Amino acid sequence: MDLISNLPNPLISHILSYLPTKEAASTSVLSKKWRYLFAFVSNLDFDDSDYQNDIGRSDAEISTSFMDFVDRVLSLQGNLTVNRFSLDCSSFDLDLDRVTGWILNVLRRGVSDLDLSVLEYTLPSEVFVSKTLVKLKLGPGEDLCLTLDRKDVFLPKLKTLYLDSVTVEERGFGFVKLLSGCPVLEELVLMNIGWEYWMFCTVSLISLKRLTFFREEEYTDENPKSVSFVTPNLVYLEYSDAVADKYPNVNFSSLVEAHIGLRLTDDQSADVNVSEDDYFPEDDEERQMTANATDFFKGISNVQILYLSAKSIEVLTFCCEPIPVFNNLIQLTIESHSDVGWDSLPGLLKNCANLETLVLKV
Repeated sequence: MDLISNLPNPLISHILSYLPTKEAASTSVLSKKWRYLFAFVSNLDFDDSDYQNDIGRSDAEISTSFMDFVDRVLSLQGNLTVNRFSLDCSSFDLDLDRVTGWILNVLRRGVSDLDLSVLEYTLPSEVFVSKTLVKLKLGPGEDLCLTLDRKDVFLPKLKTLYLDSVTVEERGFGFVKLLSGCPVLEELVLMNIGWEYWMFCTVSLISLKRLTFFREEEYTDENPKSVSFVTPNLVYLEYSDAVADKYPNVNFSSLVEAHIGLRLTDDQSADVNVSEDDYFPEDDEERQMTANATDFFKGISNVQILYLSAKSIEVLTFCCEPIPVFNNLIQLTIESHSDVGWDSLPGLLKNCANLETLVLKV
């Protein structure tokens, strides 16, 4: 006996919601009962890479087939509420007007979880005035662009924002405008931001509790000029990037756990490898630094659990003076690397009077 077919239709549709939409649609051939059940799923997941194995068809034919499938599913669902809409269009060229139509369709239907990865695409402004979005993930996507105007940004329910390799116009001001329209945001993830288009980066949110600020280590040719964090209620921080030239405003007063992976750029590394006499002339009373991370490390000095990469120790050595006091630190984990010294480690340990656990990872 087919036990699943005997379940109530709403329950079957709920189960199908956990499958990729293409797989859920394939169940329509099982019987008359199953023919339209997949159309009532509340989670929609479209990925054009699922069509890459269509042997014997051109890219244009595959792209058309994918777009027609998305159109059919959305049309079949009518005005039913959709919970999650995931769209990955990174394998084939699509009609971007149709893509915009799909996004507007699910926005009208009250989508709460929107996940978009589209190549060479400017997001419609309607995304940034949604009254139902709780989670928004954008990217990765080459030339996926956010064009923002302050009066057009208001996401009153958004709690999670994830940006990966996304271009935010207005050289940092657009990012500030985006965050200003997210009054209840609790988690922010920034992945692989290209600093060449930014004058500064400011993360200023009272509601924020978790922040991931990550950039792949392969990006060693540039660094942010100015980074500020005004996040007094943040409890978790993951920060891996080239060290900024300066940190004019840092407030992590509630921070519990931090994973720090700061590193020098190639140019900064070249500077610190200059001989001591050349780099710190005898008539200089103050130490010259390639970048100044002092304010950042002072800003995290209330942390209780701290993870430092080997290259962060290098930053602490060459870009921080003096080493801050970590009175609340009870657990410290430090990575080691054969190319990176631990010159600043004795001074750091001296300033951790209440440290209970020290882990050295090799």
